[in-house]
Amino acid sequence: MNNKFNKLTLAAAITAAFASQAHAGGYQINEQSVSGQGYGHAGRSSNVHDATIVYGNPAGMSFLDRAQITAGATYLNVSTDISNAEASRTLDSGLATGVGPSGSQIPVGSIPGGNDGDMVPGTAIPFAFYAHPVNDQLAFGFGVYAPFGSKTDYEDDFQGRYFGNYTELTVVSAQPTVSYRFNEQWAVGVGVTYNQVEGELRRQLPSEATFNPANDIDSRVDGEDEAWGYNLGVIYRPAPETTLGLTYRSKVDYELEGNFTATDPLGNLVRADNANLDLTTPETVNFSLTQQMTDRLKLMFGASWVRWSQFEEIRVVNDQGGPITDEQQNYENVWAFATGGEYQLTPTLALRAGVTLDFTPSNDEDRSVRIPSDDRRIFSLGAGWSPTPDLTVDVAYSYLTERGTFVEQDRNDLLASAATGGAPVGGASYAADYKNEAHGFGAQLTYRF
Repeated sequence: MNNKFNKLTLAAAITAAFASQAHAGGYQINEQSVSGQGYGHAGRSSNVHDATIVYGNPAGMSFLDRAQITAGATYLNVSTDISNAEASRTLDSGLATGVGPSGSQIPVGSIPGGNDGDMVPGTAIPFAFYAHPVNDQLAFGFGVYAPFGSKTDYEDDFQGRYFGNYTELTVVSAQPTVSYRFNEQWAVGVGVTYNQVEGELRRQLPSEATFNPANDIDSRVDGEDEAWGYNLGVIYRPAPETTLGLTYRSKVDYELEGNFTATDPLGNLVRADNANLDLTTPETVNFSLTQQMTDRLKLMFGASWVRWSQFEEIRVVNDQGGPITDEQQNYENVWAFATGGEYQLTPTLALRAGVTLDFTPSNDEDRSVRIPSDDRRIFSLGAGWSPTPDLTVDVAYSYLTERGTFVEQDRNDLLASAATGGAPVGGASYAADYKNEAHGFGAQLTYRF
């Protein structure tokens, strides 16, 4: 082991951290409202229903008739099927034949291990919001929620472990908010977000040419940072039955400082270092329409745009500012569309349904085992029960299915050797088909003062 090994491992680990967070566009969390979940979040910026409008559109708070608090959570149960997996290892041809390093690599067999799938543990995503109308025009609010997050945890001998076997990243936001209603038609709002990001990522490194998982070196990076952002919203009601909403969420710039460690199977520390990277989560725009069709029925439509095109490369530097890796990503801006409705079955019971189409920003060339995601379709059902005017209980269920996708990755920077002055003499490749689906179960409580 030497400094070259350290740099290669550090580059891979930090690169994985950046890539996983960036791919959160594909895993951008929508679970900030169970009432909205019931109709697929189609009316996110326009349907003023409860205090979750603090997130959906800060302008909407001024249309609430009294102070209220909404809190809840959605539990996500994700399953993944991995098929047609192929994993192979390579070795310097000269070393493989015993004549010395040659500088070129040849296949020497498959990588031992399995592909169980189901690497995303069940996760509950909580949220809480408070909205307080001061008068007919001015309102204040506050919210705590998770806008981004992902977690994957493969089995110990996963065949793609040299590209990533564990990822846990979360962003938690706290948002004080104010809104002002000019008249019965127009309102504006603004929220300031304080955001914390933290996570841990792991990847394995082979210590011998057989790539035996029992002898792998465990490399991991963990880090955190905090940063500020903002939300802007506007609501326009051209008629009492029609509400248009527009919300802008700013990008958030982070400067993560991470700790890198690599340990052998006995727990001995092989290498440790620091690493730094700049990370930007993208700005988003959401537009939605809510139309009250009858006294009982209202329909909603929504469209969201995420500016992922600004994510073109991954650039990681060490403490001295020297570049460690610079990889092209070439993400694309993406859209999501939703339509849904709500029917007031009785004075105390409302039924909801919605459909969402959510497109991925990733491309086939750069898709990773950490976030093997593709375009999604989401089907939702929900209900709201108000036993008293002060209390509402909302529940929702969503079924998410993704288009079948694939991952193809390869690398040639493994097995640093003293015989080559620390240059890597081994490599690995992994290819597999992925099919993801998820079930979301949500519940929330709203109390009005």
